[in-house]
Amino acid sequence: MNRRPFVAGNWKMHNDLVAARALMAGLRAELGGALNVDVAVCTPFTLLYPMGREIDGTSIKLGAQNCHFESKGAFTGEVSPPMLVAAGCDYVIVGHSERRHVFGESGDMLRKKVVAAQAVGLHVIYCIGEQLDDREAGNTERVVESQLQEALSADLNTDLLTLAYEPVWAIGTGKTASPDQAQSVHAFVRAKLGGVFGQETAQRLRIQYGGSVKPGNAKALFECPDVDGGLVGGACLVADDFVAIISAAQDSV
Repeated sequence: MNRRPFVAGNWKMHNDLVAARALMAGLRAELGGALNVDVAVCTPFTLLYPMGREIDGTSIKLGAQNCHFESKGAFTGEVSPPMLVAAGCDYVIVGHSERRHVFGESGDMLRKKVVAAQAVGLHVIYCIGEQLDDREAGNTERVVESQLQEALSADLNTDLLTLAYEPVWAIGTGKTASPDQAQSVHAFVRAKLGGVFGQETAQRLRIQYGGSVKPGNAKALFECPDVDGGLVGGACLVADDFVAIISAAQDSV
């Protein structure tokens, strides 16, 4: 089944307004025409509204990096899914490894976030991935399956769902899973999705690869049959690099 590639840039905690506008100007200049891939930029909360205005009229969509699971309330420092919609978001990342391992977000919390985000029409990019000790102990599949089970169920809207496999040991380290390693895990994830949503839906769902995706390795990764684009970290902060990765995704179609 042909799946339309999806490349999302996760800016993490980078860029002030001046730098963000310069980056978006570079992307607009290179991505002004029609694309055969989906592209999103996931900015810090403070940049969502101004970056939404910067990409207006382009094929680029806006995403957030996190959300709370309640629509409103006394939750100091949090941002709700309806607030993200009001800021112009189409996407939200849920379950990134930094949220799990640095901020201690639990599976139960992530499940609530997925449901709350989809309830207001946000497309969820749900992240999974093992740490280095899990990989070295041969526990990759066990960890990934557990992360799938904690948040996904048959009642979710699969039209508003993308999976992102990000081996934690490859995020920001310069290390990258080989195409064979990535494909192996992506194929495993797709098989498990078939058990949740049915095989036809599992074949339709997109699974991004994340973990030090760069212009030099994007082509080989995106040519893997079960890799449907990337969730890009550091390289998305340089317009030429991000465009090159998007071009690699377009070439894989």
